[in-house]
Amino acid sequence: MPSPTPNAPHARPAPNGKTAMVIGAGPAGLMAAERLAGDGYAVTIYEGMPSAGRKLLMAGKSGLNITHSEDLETFLTRYGTSRARLEPHLRKFGPDQIREWCAGLGLETFVGSSGRVFPTAMKASPLLRAWLRRLDDLGCTIHYRHYWTGWNDADQAVFKTPDGEITATADITILALGGGSWKRLGSDGKWMEILLNAGIKCNPFKPANCGFELNWTDHLIDKCAGSPVKAVTLTCGDQTVRGEFVISKTGIEGSAVYAISATLRDQWLETGVGTLTLDLCPDRTLGDVTNRLSKPRGKNSLGNHLRKTLGLDATKTALIFEVTPRETLNDPTALATAIKNLKLQIKKPRPLDEAISTAGGVAWEELDDTFQLINRPGTYCLGEMIDWEAPTGGYLLSGCLIKY
Repeated sequence: MPSPTPNAPHARPAPNGKTAMVIGAGPAGLMAAERLAGDGYAVTIYEGMPSAGRKLLMAGKSGLNITHSEDLETFLTRYGTSRARLEPHLRKFGPDQIREWCAGLGLETFVGSSGRVFPTAMKASPLLRAWLRRLDDLGCTIHYRHYWTGWNDADQAVFKTPDGEITATADITILALGGGSWKRLGSDGKWMEILLNAGIKCNPFKPANCGFELNWTDHLIDKCAGSPVKAVTLTCGDQTVRGEFVISKTGIEGSAVYAISATLRDQWLETGVGTLTLDLCPDRTLGDVTNRLSKPRGKNSLGNHLRKTLGLDATKTALIFEVTPRETLNDPTALATAIKNLKLQIKKPRPLDEAISTAGGVAWEELDDTFQLINRPGTYCLGEMIDWEAPTGGYLLSGCLIKY
């Protein structure tokens, strides 16, 4: 598409006589563009990357989990301390409305065994293609390789492009620039310095939905790296989740770890220590585990004894041997307690850029109830660039798709 000329970014007439620029072509930006175009604005979208929705496409490689089917009251609890700010919008455009919106794009959805909702096509690319067609039909214009670098002294938005610097203005500006992870997909977080310099409070980025590093021995890495630990509960502080995770070369990752990552990360940030407690036999009581381990094992190795009496697989057994003192292994009562309360001391979260998402960003007190910057009327911040977080399972994407 041709580059816009300075101060005149909109090639198509505005039905309501007003213009809007959306900076960022991820889910939050595209949804804002759809709504504004539907309200009669002439909308131009500026995207720094060569194509739209790169992180969305990455998320949908193994199946696009677009929302969750659980009841709305439970769904809303997943947004933690930001629930009060997001709830009014999620009640207007929540899981049911997202599924209807997908159907309107010609993409039916289904509920998986975990309650997560996926398009029947599974991948993100059909949804993105249909979405971009809709935006084109609504009269939106998209300019790629237009990287926002801030505002000039005339309060115009400035973009770096392959053809040089250009400027643009509009009646409404939407900032939907993502968080601070997966920089190669466009979310480099450099916008934070621009906003800070403009006097807008932003909280430092923190990894969310992330893995954690542990000091594994070479033996465990060789034996178990890449192996899942299934049917366990993980507890940190007052939060307990059930699910599974994966032992990696550097530590732990996977859905159950991501679900508890905010609590574990904050504990580590506050105290310098992060402790995760595993229950490797969540369907058995401590008494039952103790009684089973107290049976004579004869010539069986301890590993075989754990497998035969408790059904523990080789990965769980290796994990027990990794972190449990020898004297505990030789005491059935103490070992039962360890299996039900296996302590893992994390070293630190994995690097920010590896996180699925980030906490931190524009502080809530800078925004009114419509996500407009209080001290910059006409400019709105949406999606992951605001300081909120949610677990995987469709919650993060649902929070980005709300119609403000």
